[in-house]
Order: sequence, then structure tokens, then C-alpha cells
Amino acid sequence: MSVTFRHIYLASRSPRRREILSQIGVRFEMLLLRDSTGRTPDVDESPVPGESPADYVTRLAREKAQVGWSRMLQRHLPLAPVLAADTTVSIDGEIVGKPTDREQATEILRRLSGRTHEVHTAVALQFERLLDSALSSTSVTFGALSDDAIRHYVTTGDPMDKAGAYGIQGRAAIFVEGIAGSYTGVMGLPAFETARLLEKVGIALPP
Repeated sequence: MSVTFRHIYLASRSPRRREILSQIGVRFEMLLLRDSTGRTPDVDESPVPGESPADYVTRLAREKAQVGWSRMLQRHLPLAPVLAADTTVSIDGEIVGKPTDREQATEILRRLSGRTHEVHTAVALQFERLLDSALSSTSVTFGALSDDAIRHYVTTGDPMDKAGAYGIQGRAAIFVEGIAGSYTGVMGLPAFETARLLEKVGIALPP
């Protein structure tokens, strides 16, 4: 593709995604989709019955990219690729969402304690008729967590609004015994897959 873009649009509020894009040298502008309640009205984030965690995040990422592209056109913004992503955690093949309160966060962390779970992040990019996506799935193993450790972590407020009730880049890093896969994918935006998608619209990133 011969078009040169000064920036892309990021259809996400996530500070972790902003951090990763800056880290790999991508210039971007925020394209907010959510309303004042924190929800994305045009995207139904409810899992479809029988939908796998991987299919779930891929569907949401693609829908968010499409909504972002539509918003860009509606707002008469300069045309540029729209990037979106979605992350979920699964254990025993079951989707583990974001906790709605401290009690649910505690329950989720107890379930993850001493076990291996999966973190799935899908990233999607739309420019004109091109809509492409990629998936990163990473196995994360937690050590055994004491009730005191869980309680202390939950009181920090860090588990809220995070898939699986934790952020690997924060205080919960000490819970992680090991990972097999993409660290940036667990953070919420897999750098390798994102770079490959950007290359498809002519954005080559420096090494």
C-alpha cells in the first residue's frame, strides 16, 4: 500500500495499549468509543452461547474496529487506520470476565491461585475495505495465593476493570510463576501481531 499515514486511531481507553504502541514507535490518536457509563453501546460484549474464548475476543476486536471506523467517518476525521483490541482470560475453557466488585475479584483470584490459565488478546485493524485481525493466546501460571495476599491486592483496587482481575504489569506481577507466550499480549496488545497488521497498511515499524 503506497499511502503514508501520520498516525493511526486507537479505539481503546486502555493505558496499557497506549504504552505498548508508544514503545514500538507507533504514532496514534485516541478514538473513544465508550459512553459515560464506560460501555461501548454499539458492541454487545456478551458471549454467544458455545463461543470459545478465542472466538469471543476476535469477534469483539473486529466489531470495535468497525465501530471505530464508522465513528471516524461520522466525525469527519482525517482517514487513517483504526486499531482495536480485546482481552479475556479463560480457565478450563470458560471465559473469566472483569470483576464487578471486590467480592467477585476475590473469587476470580482464588480460582486462578496455583493454576495455569489462558489470556487471549485479539487485535483488529480496519482501513477502508480491509478488516483484518490476529490472535495471541498465552498460558499464565500463578503460584499459590494466600487469602492475605488476595485481600491486600483487592484492596488496592488494581483488579477492577481488568480481565481475570489482575494486571501483569502491576502489583500482580509477583503472583506469576511463569508465562508461555506473549507478555505484551497479556498486557492487552500483542506487539508482534500488531506490527504485522500495521505492515499490511504500509506502516513499517523501525527495529
